Amino acid sequence: MKRFLRVLLILLLVIVVAVGGLLGWLTATEFRPEPVESLDFLTHSDEAATIPNDAELKILSWNVGYAGLGKDSDFFMDGGKNARSADQATVQEYLAGISGLINGGEYDFVMLQEVDTDSSRTYGINEAKALAFGTASYAFNYSCPFVPVPVPPLGKVNSGLLSCSAYEVSDAQRVSLPCPFSWPLRIANLKRCLMVSYLPIEGSDKQLVLVNLHLEAYDDGEGKIAQTNQLREFIETQYQLGNYVIAGGDFNQTFPGSLDVYPMLKADFWTPGVLDDSLLPEGWRFAYDTAAPSCRLLNQPYDPSDLENTQYYVIDGFILSPNVELNEVRTLDLAFENSDHNPVELSVTLK
Repeated sequence: MKRFLRVLLILLLVIVVAVGGLLGWLTATEFRPEPVESLDFLTHSDEAATIPNDAELKILSWNVGYAGLGKDSDFFMDGGKNARSADQATVQEYLAGISGLINGGEYDFVMLQEVDTDSSRTYGINEAKALAFGTASYAFNYSCPFVPVPVPPLGKVNSGLLSCSAYEVSDAQRVSLPCPFSWPLRIANLKRCLMVSYLPIEGSDKQLVLVNLHLEAYDDGEGKIAQTNQLREFIETQYQLGNYVIAGGDFNQTFPGSLDVYPMLKADFWTPGVLDDSLLPEGWRFAYDTAAPSCRLLNQPYDPSDLENTQYYVIDGFILSPNVELNEVRTLDLAFENSDHNPVELSVTLK
């Protein structure tokens, strides 16, 4: 009995030391971005034109799910089983499908979320390099040398936001958002941000300010609220400077009226926050489409015939300042072939 207890105590000591060492290492290597950081251009076009003041602009926003969350995928945080939901060949297949749509769309601007650069879950593939065009910038919102959950663990993650422009970009910045998690959850979690691109306009001293965003998903709701409030403050300040502002991406919050089209079916499904028109400053508007869902729950691989055991959402779209005229917004129903999100197209004119 004494020998058994001695062995047990040694094992417990080894576990405590190992866990403590892991926490210490992750704390020492934690991603700690500054409140505002200037971003280098991932690619740059010296021949890019300045935005004409009467141009109709075509924009795409898409959470591409790191090319690992397509039609055959599920995810442990949504009630599924897997963390790494695709093998390398499938990631490359999804990435090719994502790239094909972007290249075939003749977009002026593309704003992507969940783009990996060197992650275990996507086999070290630099997706930002594969998808970038024109003048492009990239901002990390998730960088951790080892994410220890689930079993087997997720491992190394480097992921973030990618914004690409066919027009001249004068500057790009990463603006940190509040992190709702405390230590130790914080050290291996996302550090959300706004990725801001500033674009000159022909014959004007004002700028077009594009804000690429991916707000909190798996918090208690307070994180989404704090981040949404900071987003509002930022875009309102930019508009007060006379600029044109378009903020778009994955809000992880349902747009007004979309729950009437895609109601919550089960209490144990992942529940997003709720956006309301009262959140916007006077004269601003949301731009979104409920004709097709922009996101699906990843509790199981995609099965359009199963209407009871999965959930659909409209959580991807845009916010437009009063001086940006909405021409059309459309969710492209791709049947979640290459991502758990459908892309959203926007057409606008600067007033």
